[in-house]
This record gives sequence, structure tokens and C-alpha cells, in this order.
Amino acid sequence: MALLYNEVLDPALAILDTTGDRLDICSTEPTTYTEAITTYTLGNKTSLSIGAPEEGTTSGRMVTVAAITDGSVTGTGTAAYWAIVDVSETALLATGSLSSSQAVTSGNTFTLAAFTIRIPDPA
Repeated sequence: MALLYNEVLDPALAILDTTGDRLDICSTEPTTYTEAITTYTLGNKTSLSIGAPEEGTTSGRMVTVAAITDGSVTGTGTAAYWAIVDVSETALLATGSLSSSQAVTSGNTFTLAAFTIRIPDPA
């Protein structure tokens, strides 16, 4: 079995820290940049704080996305997913489920607790 070492995994995660500049909350999990910022978005937060790659809590490598307390809600609906994008490259970098769905109303703010994005060790 082939193994990938931290020197290979860390640059993949570091892209989130160095180029991920917007997080959108979405009604449906997006599979493209356009879906993330237009089709399914219900709100967003720019100026993200994403940590450097580090040892995962259970295995592998991870980065931590800092808590968000002042996201801008731009649509009304139920947010169930998040997406991190690189606006300048129009690239979808990562998606995931919220810990629980959240009803949001345009004009309000949203909050998210800190969370991790992880690349697990091979089994």
C-alpha cells in the first residue's frame, strides 16, 4: 500500500489557508463555484481565518476554520452546508455539512462554531 506523508498532505490543506477567502452557507451541497456563491448560497463571510496544517486529532492532518460570529445572510431558507471558495480563481475548495441545519432570514447575521477540515491517514 502506498502512503502519503505530511510533506504531501500539508500543501493540499495549506491552499485553504492561503487562498480560501470566502465561506458560503448553502441550502444544498454545491459541486461548483457558481453553485456555492450564487445558486445555493444563503449568506457568506469573507476574511476567513483558517489555521495552518497540523496533526489531526484522531489521524491524518487537519486545518481549523475559526468560529464565525458575523456572517451576512443574503437569502431566506434553511442552510445545511458550507462551502469555502477562492474568489480570485473562481474555485470551489471545500464543502461540508453544517453540524445542524439552520433557518436563516435575509438581512440577518449567521454564526458558525469553529470546525476542522481533515485528510485522514490511510487505513
